[in-house]
Amino acid sequence: MKRIARIIFLYLPLGFLVLSLLWVALYRVVPVKWTPLMLKRSIENMGSKGFENQRVWVNLDDVAPVVVRAVIASEDGRFMAHNGFDFEELRKMQEEHQSKGKKIRGCSTISQQVAKNCFTFGSRTWLRKGLEAYYTFLIEKLWGKRRIMEVYLNVAEMGEGIYGVEAASLKYFGCHASRLNISQAVCLACVLPNPLVRNPRTVPQKNRTKYNTTYRRTEQTPYPFTSSRK
Repeated sequence: MKRIARIIFLYLPLGFLVLSLLWVALYRVVPVKWTPLMLKRSIENMGSKGFENQRVWVNLDDVAPVVVRAVIASEDGRFMAHNGFDFEELRKMQEEHQSKGKKIRGCSTISQQVAKNCFTFGSRTWLRKGLEAYYTFLIEKLWGKRRIMEVYLNVAEMGEGIYGVEAASLKYFGCHASRLNISQAVCLACVLPNPLVRNPRTVPQKNRTKYNTTYRRTEQTPYPFTSSRK
């Protein structure tokens, strides 16, 4: 019994800790070409005619700075200020729910979305939420904001079988991510909350309020990283 207890309460947790640290450390320098979400979508669409995963890894400096600005404006306005968890936004959301009866909405940070996409299968369980929080903490400490943004822009789902801004740029606008203008960048950012329903080409017409709000915020959002690009 002591041996079994030692395996369960010592060796298994220690093994998980070591493997998870190695996994996160590897992704700090190696392009993330596959994620659990990509695998899940491939299984869901197994046998679907014409389905394929489209993804092209690009370095952050090969993405137009306006894309980073648009994503921050749309998804996580305090991305550079928080440590992976936006407690201010959580508090605000709770206050609005209590005072105005507003529906409690999801407010995952970009860091949390990266942790969920890269290290979990996205199931709606407390175990997944716990793993997401754990990996969010790790990537904030081991990667830093620049790498988190780089990975996010390469693995985020942006359509059926489309992952990352480079694949999305080629698919929807016929250009590389480095050539996107502010309108195109905003269109891509606006599909992120619901990429299997929204289409970047039709966002300005079908999601005009979201588009206009994100466009305005993007104009006011500075590029947060040092870059060789202007």
